[in-house]
Amino acid sequence: MTAPDGSLRSRKWLGDYGERVAVDYLRSKGARILMRNFRGPKKGEVDIIARNRKLLLFVEVKTRREGSKIRPLDAVDKPKQVLIERGANAWLKRLGTRNLPWRFDVIEIYVEEGKKPRLNHVKDAF
Repeated sequence: MTAPDGSLRSRKWLGDYGERVAVDYLRSKGARILMRNFRGPKKGEVDIIARNRKLLLFVEVKTRREGSKIRPLDAVDKPKQVLIERGANAWLKRLGTRNLPWRFDVIEIYVEEGKKPRLNHVKDAF
């Protein structure tokens, strides 16, 4: 993806863009976004925390350029899952309950210059 001045966009820009696409998608499916980029203690982290009816969603967003050799889901390896789980546990502790349905999802975003992003929602990813 290129910027208006013709330079390549940074990886951070690409990740932020993917998160915005994921938020729009979740909202279109009726979810309410509770928090973005939640950081809990002990390096716990969750990209998006959302609620869809009674279901709490802890969502990791991975964005790649179309044609990338590595599938975005593959980047959510065991160490990354541990960080997401820590973040989710910190959020649940903040709520004061674990007695509600929740799951871990991954939203894969594929981008290509001049085209609408392609999205794949992997529910209950781990």
